[in-house]
Amino acid sequence: MKISVIGCGYVGLATATVFAELGNNVIGADIDKEKIEKLNKGIMPIFEPGLKELVERNLKEKRLRFTHNNKEAIEHAEVIFICVGTPPKANGETDLKYIEAVAKETAQAMDSYKVIVHKSTVPVETGEKVKKIIKENIKQDINFDVISNPEFLREGTAIKDTMEPDRIVIGADSKKAIEIMKKIYSPVKAPLIITDIRSAELIKHASNSFLATKISFINAIAQICELSGADVEKVAEGMGYDKRIGRAFLNAGIGYGGFCFPKDVQAFIKIAEQYGYDFQLLKATHRINQEQKQNFVKKVKNTLKDIKNKKIGVLGLSFKPNTDDMRFAPSVHIIQELQKENAKIKVYDPEAMEKAKQILNDVEFCKDPYEAAKDADALLILTEWSEFKELDLKKIKSLLKNPIIIDGRNIYNPEDLRKEGFTYISIGRN
Repeated sequence: MKISVIGCGYVGLATATVFAELGNNVIGADIDKEKIEKLNKGIMPIFEPGLKELVERNLKEKRLRFTHNNKEAIEHAEVIFICVGTPPKANGETDLKYIEAVAKETAQAMDSYKVIVHKSTVPVETGEKVKKIIKENIKQDINFDVISNPEFLREGTAIKDTMEPDRIVIGADSKKAIEIMKKIYSPVKAPLIITDIRSAELIKHASNSFLATKISFINAIAQICELSGADVEKVAEGMGYDKRIGRAFLNAGIGYGGFCFPKDVQAFIKIAEQYGYDFQLLKATHRINQEQKQNFVKKVKNTLKDIKNKKIGVLGLSFKPNTDDMRFAPSVHIIQELQKENAKIKVYDPEAMEKAKQILNDVEFCKDPYEAAKDADALLILTEWSEFKELDLKKIKSLLKNPIIIDGRNIYNPEDLRKEGFTYISIGRN
């Protein structure tokens, strides 16, 4: 099928690439000309495992190409996926200006029946808004359908999640559009949920907010574990064997980050308010997440006493491993809080260094973990990259001014680190 994907960020790029891999004729469109020029040469604007190889293959096979001309993409497609950003406003509401702009542009460029799919995470009733904008701006009497097909991919596993999703949700009120979507997804083996548009839009916000709540819950349990002398890892293990709960997302740490969870929790609180519901559970989820970052800063201060002019090494900057995404990364808040008291910060991340340089000021960027540890008064672990679990700890100890590791991701066994002679501080474990 002829498919266009408007917006080539994390979601759009993965979506366009996978649909091409499934045999469709796909155009990815983005207004960022520099990004498009790089993509057509096979140069990736983001780090995502497996993405570069798939893009290169489908460019070569002529199933995929990229353009900065949205009109060209709209005219090409039978199905248009809107994957543009939905950033938060200052008050937490979702800013729909990019979706509204694409809807208007689509209406003005449409010359035949199209299925317009909003894949970005949006508030309930966005489908109706998109439909209204298209009707108001369409030049001819052309039929179209608007549907909701929310994405559930995770950065770091975006390709796998797109090709092997847990479920496919299609919110539509048109049998014709549903059949077209079924055809697109026919090679993908996953449960297919057909629902109304509003339910589909709510499914995404509800899913992300529930997972964020699960993370904040275990972080609250971690605080109780520290106060009571219990071990949060054992508590999580005991909880996780209950099939009604499951072990996933029960990892205590410095809180969730990235572009989805922080934004979607705040947006869902606002959506609920607009319908007259005070979502106190989500407000607590957000508050606990903010507290968890501040609690980690307190751990550093309590361990080092006075942090003024102390050198602190930081391993991990991205909000999670296997991505270079720095948006709402907990590391940024923690580093900036330490800098307020004149701590000297040295950092290393396997993939996020270039993006971090655009955000962090007055830090020393190091070539590897060992350089970050050299002469530092303490070493902080803020992202659980696999390579940090395999460090030469004897070498790390010899490089540190003080053998202190403060682990925000619980990647080490406390007994092992203490046997090596470290002062080891982690989350929810004594």
